[in-house]
Amino acid sequence: MTISADQLPLIETGLFIDGEARGAADVLRVVDPADGTSVVGHAAAATAEQATAAVEAADRAFPAWAARSPQERAELLTSALASLEADRAATAEILTRENGKIRMESFIDSLVFEQRCRMTIDLAGDVGEVTHLPAPPYRTEVHHRPLGVVTIIVPFNWPIAILGASLPHALLAGNTVVVKPPPTAPLATVRTAERVAKALPPGVLNVVTGADAEIGEALIADDRVKKVCFTGSPGGGKRIMGIAAGSLTRVALELGGNDPAVVLADADLGPDALRSLFSGTFDSTGQICMAVKRLYVHRSRYAEVVDGLSELLSGTVLGHGLDETVTMGPLHSPRQKEFVEELVAQARASGAEVREFGTPADGADLTRGNFLRPTLVLDPADDTRVVTEEQFGPTLPILPFDDEDAVVARANDTWSGLCSSVWTADLDRAADVGSRLRTGYTFVNVHGAAHLDERAPFGGFDNSGMGRELGIEGIREFMDTHALSFPA
Repeated sequence: MTISADQLPLIETGLFIDGEARGAADVLRVVDPADGTSVVGHAAAATAEQATAAVEAADRAFPAWAARSPQERAELLTSALASLEADRAATAEILTRENGKIRMESFIDSLVFEQRCRMTIDLAGDVGEVTHLPAPPYRTEVHHRPLGVVTIIVPFNWPIAILGASLPHALLAGNTVVVKPPPTAPLATVRTAERVAKALPPGVLNVVTGADAEIGEALIADDRVKKVCFTGSPGGGKRIMGIAAGSLTRVALELGGNDPAVVLADADLGPDALRSLFSGTFDSTGQICMAVKRLYVHRSRYAEVVDGLSELLSGTVLGHGLDETVTMGPLHSPRQKEFVEELVAQARASGAEVREFGTPADGADLTRGNFLRPTLVLDPADDTRVVTEEQFGPTLPILPFDDEDAVVARANDTWSGLCSSVWTADLDRAADVGSRLRTGYTFVNVHGAAHLDERAPFGGFDNSGMGRELGIEGIREFMDTHALSFPA
């Protein structure tokens, strides 16, 4: 099936500030990564003054929004979700066109946003909970108060779902929000956030698109912004922190990971386990922060894992994500494609075996756009770049090990600490090994976003970021504690 971008409609999105749609003098040009030339649409390119206007609107709306009870805010947010389902198919198509991933993943991206909102809404009864410390010597109450204006900056890969990991928590806690969608794939996120914003009081939720250099500082350094949530690279996180330092604005950073999976000698490696390893690595063309980036396998099971993953990868069909026969789309950007190619080339030059998989869909031209065939890199040295750096693409190093303690040390010898997984039939052993892995979240016998327990806090150690999302902890991240103390 050949997808002709010329037959698809252009998508145009604007800004949404203080309860109304607004235009801009300039636009961001959004290009389909499957061919690198077709224009998907245009998003308004806000000026710094327009970004400041969004912050001002959120600041004006904050007192009244914070004064509502958590239950009132939950009711309004529930009503705001009502229009999303009918628009989900159209939103998914737009996201695939601008992002590159297959339509099913884009549909899930949109669906997860709503699911995360509803899970957060269910916590409304816990938001206003007061802790009582009895006398003597004092009778003290510990309350939780919203922070104020929050800026949320989301990435291109799962922008709507990732927005759902912070936006409902910030709103339910009583904050007002300015959302900045990714400049290279803003259209579907604007579409979703604007639908929600229209159903809330003016200024409670504002949506601003534009170039990072033009509007980034206005959304971060303004004294009225009390917190910035950013999902992206460690380099991006450092820049955000640098800008925020001037106003002592709090930051929550989710900065990716070099996530290890450890397959022990007694692991169940049946079809379900191998499919979980496969999807936990190669979904979204490997462009998921919590994907498996390094696979350590006990030497006695090494060939079994390599053969199993090779068989699954051999069925990969590459092409445009709107083609229903396609199982893997392109990488999002030319720069990322070149980066992954560099890692694979360096591994091959170092002597590691590289296996390449995948076939093009009927009519697909893989010489255009940002396509890469998925690869396995077998037994590279630990200092190979494909092992030490986050690939964020469709390649996986598989490394054998013999000693359990030594492999834990190897897995922990990295800059990151987002996710990990342990694969074993012995759950006590899984608990022991998992507790020694320095990551914010450890899966057992599965791996990836599909298996997150979203009641639990999510976030990373070390250079994978700071702060936590999801669950009641995710709501508390958007609140300050206030102690009110009375003499006994």
